[in-house]
Amino acid sequence: MSDSTEGRLAGARSALERLSTWVPIRSLSRRHRHRVIDHLLALEGQDRYLRFGYPASDEQIRKYALGIDFGRDEVLGIFNRRLHLIALAHLAYGLPPQGEPARTMAEFGVSVQPQSRGRGLGRRLFDAAALHARNRGIDTLFIHALSENRPMLRIATAAGALVERDGGESAAWLRLPPDTVGSQVEQALNRHLGELDFQFKRQAQVLSGFVDSVAELKAHFESSGRAAKE
Repeated sequence: MSDSTEGRLAGARSALERLSTWVPIRSLSRRHRHRVIDHLLALEGQDRYLRFGYPASDEQIRKYALGIDFGRDEVLGIFNRRLHLIALAHLAYGLPPQGEPARTMAEFGVSVQPQSRGRGLGRRLFDAAALHARNRGIDTLFIHALSENRPMLRIATAAGALVERDGGESAAWLRLPPDTVGSQVEQALNRHLGELDFQFKRQAQVLSGFVDSVAELKAHFESSGRAAKE
């Protein structure tokens, strides 16, 4: 078996493994900015410190969220069944590293609500962001994190990133392979499934609200009927 065939089979097996434990990840746009703000404002002090590298205030978080360029960057989210944004990733496309004009780079940042941790959502968003960057021709994924942000650094290390520590701060660099037909198809499929999942949850939420309204109306009429008889 040739090396190229083995490589394609390995890629297919990896894709099937990811799909078998699939998590719905949705690409966000400008109309979701308020959800991004709500998600970030819900983070407690220590979580804000680890996410931004400083104890970001509400005003600083709003300024950051309002400055996200959805037309240039990639913003990915995971919603629960109530359509609350429980995990968020921002993939910011930037300038190439200094002295290496031929390289292209994107910076990754992620946050997960406390009640949704321990489920590997940060790693899922990292993998999705790497796939998006790879398919846009980016060859390096960059992570800047505090050295005490061990969960983030574990994700980077597990992906094969080179981590450089400088006191209280760390930088991780992950070289990405070029895109393939398979990687493009995987991204398109994930995007489609993520959108379907979101719409399904939205319709379920609308239906649930309708059922609750009918139940309340029924209870009201039953109560009024009993009062009239009395």
